[in-house]
Amino acid sequence: MVVGIAKLSLRLPGNHSLKGKRSVMKRICERLRQRFNLAVAETDAQDIWQTGELGIVAVGNQSRYIDSKLDKAINFVEDLQLAEIVDVQRELIHF
Repeated sequence: MVVGIAKLSLRLPGNHSLKGKRSVMKRICERLRQRFNLAVAETDAQDIWQTGELGIVAVGNQSRYIDSKLDKAINFVEDLQLAEIVDVQRELIHF
């Protein structure tokens, strides 16, 4: 079994309130769940209105497949243009 983890640090330059930030983060999370069937959550910086962090997890039995799925998810977030990706940390764990 392989578990793929990605942590995305996002910058939301157009936001001027926590309400606006939460709307954008929720939209990104829902679209990732629907399109890629991933576990997604806002993991840090919940009270900072121009910064966000997403945790993305995928589980499978082939590391190439999981790595590819995380790549596609990260590119999808970038293509949405709702937030700017500042940093990406990834890890594959083999059980």
